[in-house]
Amino acid sequence: MPELLHEQLLDVEVAFRGFGFQESDDTVVPVPFGDGQEWGSFLQEYSRRFDLFSAGHTHTAAVGVRVWASEPPAAEGVWDERGEVDFESATGDVAVWTTTLGRSKHLIRLGRPGWWRVRVHCAGRDEVARVTRLEGVAYGVEKYSIDFWPKR
Repeated sequence: MPELLHEQLLDVEVAFRGFGFQESDDTVVPVPFGDGQEWGSFLQEYSRRFDLFSAGHTHTAAVGVRVWASEPPAAEGVWDERGEVDFESATGDVAVWTTTLGRSKHLIRLGRPGWWRVRVHCAGRDEVARVTRLEGVAYGVEKYSIDFWPKR
């Protein structure tokens, strides 16, 4: 079993169905969060950034982030979506970005700069779409599991 280096649980405010993870030094990000987003694409890879397209318009998503020493096993459970991307960090820190807040208070410490592989799992998509359409804001209905590990 690979070594788990760091784990965080985040409540991410989602608006306009999207949020992203971006190099914390945004001066080295060629296309910052919000620019070039593809509507409806679950996981989008950009230089030093990746975006997630949520099934709910406005809500708070439950996001679990884990940083590993090597490739971890796939997250257990039933997932609606899954994807993988490459991510380059210049500083070893990743900031969470949202449409309404810009850079949020959440910071993920990878521990070192360089190339990382990222695996994303998501559940609760149908339910968050229903709740945000019929009832308004949802809290923790859509759940994400995000794993980072060094790319060799």
